[in-house]
Amino acid sequence: MVIEDFNRIKEQLGFEEGIHGKEEYFNSVVLVLLMPVNGEYHFVFQKRAANIRQAGEICFPGGKIDETDTSLEQVALRETYEEMGIPADKIEIIGRINTLVAPMGVTVDAFVGIADVSLGELAVNVSEVERVITLPVTYFLDNQPDRYNVKIEVHPTTVDEKSGKEIVLLPVEELGLPAVYKNPWGNYLYKVLVYKTDQGVIWGITARIVHEVARKIAKIKNEQ
Repeated sequence: MVIEDFNRIKEQLGFEEGIHGKEEYFNSVVLVLLMPVNGEYHFVFQKRAANIRQAGEICFPGGKIDETDTSLEQVALRETYEEMGIPADKIEIIGRINTLVAPMGVTVDAFVGIADVSLGELAVNVSEVERVITLPVTYFLDNQPDRYNVKIEVHPTTVDEKSGKEIVLLPVEELGLPAVYKNPWGNYLYKVLVYKTDQGVIWGITARIVHEVARKIAKIKNEQ
């Protein structure tokens, strides 16, 4: 590349922020839903129906990005309407937290919104939601989650479930890479947060999001 060409590139390359390789992940968006219940704000969760992925787990409304979605915020509002029947014009988006990148190949963008409806007005999609759960925001301000760990490793091979044969994902010898990479490597401990509530266990990505929102709320309260 000649110097003149590179000078033009240097002027236009820029300093774009974002997550490199995000398109290789399963990208999803959730709405951290808040609603007044008995005079105080509650987080509104849903227990996933038995016939869908991650059945029985407690989470916020949300899902993957569709081609028709024009923004991440629209994804959060659309999914909330589809799962809980709350129209977008009944939700005030008040914030957003940083994108969460999970080591299992998922990214989650989370918006925070207040719903101007009561629990009795929800039109729950029973094919996706077994039941709605609410817990006071103060519960998460007053109670810290338990902390566990799982071990994350990189495996250069896998085993075919049907034949039982080994499948080489990264041909270490063929590429001339150090022999150490023929075995799993990494040994990274990934922190797992768990809230044990009287409504069920809230853990994983949902717990991380709750913890982050609660941390921000507590910080704002302390600064007042």
